[in-house]
Formats: sequence, structure tokens, C-alpha cells
Amino acid sequence: MRLLLAAALSCVLVPAARAETTIRVGWCASTISAGASPYAVAQKMGWFGERGAKVIVTPLPGSTDCVKEVATGDLPFSVPSIEPVLIIHPQGVKAKVFYTAYQSFGYGIAVPADSPIKDFADLKGKTIGVTSMASAGVVVARAQLSIAGIDPTTQARIVVAGEGAQTASLLRAKQVDALSQFDTQYALVEIAGQKLRQLPLGDLAPYPGNGFFALEKTLTERRADAVTVARGFAMGEAFAMANPEAAIRILYEVYPQTKPTGKDEETAVADDTKVLRARMAHWDLASGGVTKWGQSNMTNFNNYIDFLVKWKLVPQKVPADEVVTNELVDEINASFDQAKIEALAKAWKP
Repeated sequence: MRLLLAAALSCVLVPAARAETTIRVGWCASTISAGASPYAVAQKMGWFGERGAKVIVTPLPGSTDCVKEVATGDLPFSVPSIEPVLIIHPQGVKAKVFYTAYQSFGYGIAVPADSPIKDFADLKGKTIGVTSMASAGVVVARAQLSIAGIDPTTQARIVVAGEGAQTASLLRAKQVDALSQFDTQYALVEIAGQKLRQLPLGDLAPYPGNGFFALEKTLTERRADAVTVARGFAMGEAFAMANPEAAIRILYEVYPQTKPTGKDEETAVADDTKVLRARMAHWDLASGGVTKWGQSNMTNFNNYIDFLVKWKLVPQKVPADEVVTNELVDEINASFDQAKIEALAKAWKP
């Protein structure tokens, strides 16, 4: 009788396990790469799990799809660049970037190191490769062509060149003359054996890159989930910047499909650490003139929006505070100790 009573009491007194919430986040490229290491680190360290969440990174062709998936409610969050956000805003989509993940501009035009192309004016009549037609690289190419006085629809060609080794192969075969891609992709192309030279960014350099994006309704109804995802990503960023090699090894463990084939592990880690370092340059808070993880520099956003309007790349002027918010930033940053994370990263052993 006493045993039965004890068993009954234990059922009452032991709290039920907390239900795990699955949170899907759009990754705005067709393959998960080294740039996703903050998600892997946050999952491995249990930083999502301690808040009752499981985060699933969902690859998509580019930023345009990332914005569409959020706008239709198919995904709660994604991490697009701002251009498609501005394009869809006049259609009545009430949504905002609530965490700037890449503080400076990761896109740009690159050419083979030995290419005769020296500046943007030399792109007239050339073929420019992007990762997909949904990529922000399309917008960047059109902008740089327009600035150089080249009609992007009639005096140059923008085509899909894929990613990494495929892009490198097309460059070597001279099927494309230049690329309008981004930091990690350029690192992957060079690892595939094609040396690149980037044309100067000029005014684009301080403009913000991709950020966590959600419907305003989602930020109200699922605020805790938004904070959880951005907090985990920020912690992962801090860890990766303190020990990028450790972050890559954790990436391979959490997302085995990211580990390159045909290479020994040390070579693979060394190569992907190079890719990660290319992305880390844009995580750096100082590059965006901010002091908190995810903080959005509204001046930089407004300047970029003015640039996009000037070159007719977005339909109309939109004040930055209509599509970007810092409302969650303090809450995200207050919930972790960066110094402890950096110490953990430096002490990490495989």
C-alpha cells in the first residue's frame, strides 16, 4: 500500500517534461554552409533547448523566397537581405527585420584574378553569375551596372552560376565573366581553385546585410520564439568568432551534410574555417557602428534604402523604422554572458 501511495505521489509531484517547440528558420541559400555555424553551436550547446525550442534551418533559393515564405505564413522567421523586404512592403505586408545578423555588406562583384575587367564600366556586354535569380546578388548587379551607365536588362546578362565548385568551373570555362554573389560563396569558389578579385564596393560597404525577419503579428504572438532564435544565433556568433575552428567541427557534427567529401578532415576544417572567417567580418559589430548583437543601425538602413530608390531597384522610399525594429535587441542581449561564451569557446576541445 505504501509503495502504491509513494508511486502515486511521485506522479503528482514530478513536473511534466516541458513540451519542445519546433521553430523553422529560412536559410536564404540552397545549401547550408559554414555561415550556419551559429545555429549548429547553439544546438550543440543546448542554448535553444534550454528555452524549450528545437530550431530547424530550412534552405531556400535566396532572399526573395525567404521573404515570400514569411509573408505567406509558411515560415515564422527567415534571414533575408533587405531588398525583397522593401519590394513586398508596399503590397501591405506588415513585417520587420528584428535582428541584423550581418552588419556590413557581404555582397559585391568579383572577377577572376587575371580578368581584364578593372571596374564596373568594363562589365558592359559581360555575363554575370549569381547563385540564383532569387538572390540579392541580382539586385546588387543591377545597381552596379546602372551606376556605371550600363542598362542591366540590355547591355549585360545576369545568369545562374550556382555555388562553389560549379561557379568556379563556369568561370574557368569563361561561360561567365564576373560574379555577383557574397562573402562565403567567394571563399568557396577560391577553395575550388579559382582565385578572385573583388571590385571596390564604394558606397555599398557600410550598408547592412541580412537579418532575422518576421511578420509583425508573429513578433507579437511569438515574441519568446523570436528572442530564442536570435539569442541562440547571437551566442553562436560569439562562440564562432572566439574559436572558428571549433565552430566548424560542431557544424559537421550537427549538420553532417556540410562536411566536404573527397578531403581529409583537417583539410576540410581548414577550408571551411576560411569560409567562416569571410562571414565573421560582417558579424563584427564595429563594422555596422553598433554595440549590441542584432542591433540595427537605422542611419545605415535609411542610406541604403535611398540608394536602392535612386537606382530604381525598389518601388518607393520606405522609412527604415517601417521595416526594421530594435525592439527585441535589449531582451536578446540581456539573456546571456558573452565573456563566458568566449571562454567556453576557447576552452573547447573536439
